[in-house]
Amino acid sequence: MAVSGQRRRPVVALYERIADAVHDGTYPPGSTLPSEPKLAAELGVSRPALREALLLLQEDGVLTVRRGVGRTVNDRPPRRGFEHIQPLEELIGAGGPLRVRALLRTVEEPTDFTTQHLLAPARAELRFWESVLTGEGTAAALSHEWAAADDVLDRVHPEFARALRATDPAASGKGAGAARSGGTAPATSMLAVLVAASRETALSAHSGITATLLGRRRGDQLGRPADTPAVLVTQVVRVGETPILAAKHMLPTGAPALPVLQSH
Repeated sequence: MAVSGQRRRPVVALYERIADAVHDGTYPPGSTLPSEPKLAAELGVSRPALREALLLLQEDGVLTVRRGVGRTVNDRPPRRGFEHIQPLEELIGAGGPLRVRALLRTVEEPTDFTTQHLLAPARAELRFWESVLTGEGTAAALSHEWAAADDVLDRVHPEFARALRATDPAASGKGAGAARSGGTAPATSMLAVLVAASRETALSAHSGITATLLGRRRGDQLGRPADTPAVLVTQVVRVGETPILAAKHMLPTGAPALPVLQSH
């Protein structure tokens, strides 16, 4: 589900407040929410706005209405809320997020992929992160993520720009080739940084899925033969009409299942 516009409507901010209260344990799994009048008074909001936010939380699987009981928190509420934009390590991590192992953190000039999906001009400098996602000692996916140029991020999503600089200071302000890898690089995905920085900014995303083979280099990185079948997921995240993150995720045969939500 995507929300248009650069700032969220008040009902979406209210949605996030309740979802945060669920995830921080104020309303733990299995608990029953206060009645609508009481909850509206506690949150200082109108009942119509509260009712709309509660309906969205029900649609997203956070809450369930039980006859004679009221609204209860589901035993396993989803990790993300309104837009269903989740870091891959959470999306495919059954029972808990996968671990992110940084292979490369660098700044590079646009490729054909980033020119197409980030609309990056020639000679722009784009942050590039390469990571392997692992679970129980097995490599489950290889991720390539690019952020839009700093001047674009400073204009349309300054919180994300600041978060990237704080997370990856060694690449900030350096030209192509400035790299960090191994244990010194942040053990997080770029999309996770974006999601954490976007509580007040609406995001939309589009993904494509194709079948392919790993190839030699990716096979070496994932510890699989080059001819291993794989799923290639491409992803573009936008603020309004402006793309700010583009990614390629390679999931070989045997990786955790990738849930797909279809809507119209």
